[in-house]
Amino acid sequence: MAKRGKKYLSALEKYDRLKEYPLSESIKILKDIAYAKYDETVELHMRLGVDPRHSDQIVRGTVSLPNGTGKSVRVLVFTKGEKTKEAKDAGADFVGAEDISEKIQKGWLDFDKVIATPDMMGIVGKLGRVLGPRGLMPNPKVGTVTNDISDAVKRAKAGEIEFRVDKTSNIHVGVGKKSFDDEKLSENIRAVYSAILKAKPASSRGKYIKSLYLSTTHSPSVRVELKSI
Repeated sequence: MAKRGKKYLSALEKYDRLKEYPLSESIKILKDIAYAKYDETVELHMRLGVDPRHSDQIVRGTVSLPNGTGKSVRVLVFTKGEKTKEAKDAGADFVGAEDISEKIQKGWLDFDKVIATPDMMGIVGKLGRVLGPRGLMPNPKVGTVTNDISDAVKRAKAGEIEFRVDKTSNIHVGVGKKSFDDEKLSENIRAVYSAILKAKPASSRGKYIKSLYLSTTHSPSVRVELKSI
């Protein structure tokens, strides 16, 4: 078991970690126990009743957070020709093709989101081993492989996030910053919860959402009462 610091152990004494709290109370507790001096990300951790070993039970999608993520999103677009201007006009931070691919192969990763037009996937596909493990690989299922570059870039900049169940049947996503007021965090959390609920696979049986916890980057987690969402 990992050794915990004094601040972490002190935070655990302020609430019952085994208890489920209503969403509004969970957020208040979370802010009370968060001890880092910087503006931490508020994270949502959800346990699902699916078996991700089966392809028809993969839960994946995107959701636009009503109040954004609280951080600046650096968007990279793979495209050529007239779409280059469209991407730049929409606010893309980096636009290119083979030149960008070469930079990434040399270790450059100063971006948070990757979008590509379909004709660029031959180039992007070669970067799978670099982008895939980092959750940056463009995918048509979540709207990051598209000819509507302007819309995709604007959504990314406005706070659209991607979620995907991992091999242990959990989803982990950031839903805002500790400095957000309670209502804004609640709205973002409800948006994510709703999107994951709608993404339930048809083949899923039994209880779909088993548990939901909130934490900050360094704090202990608080269990949220599902019916309160």
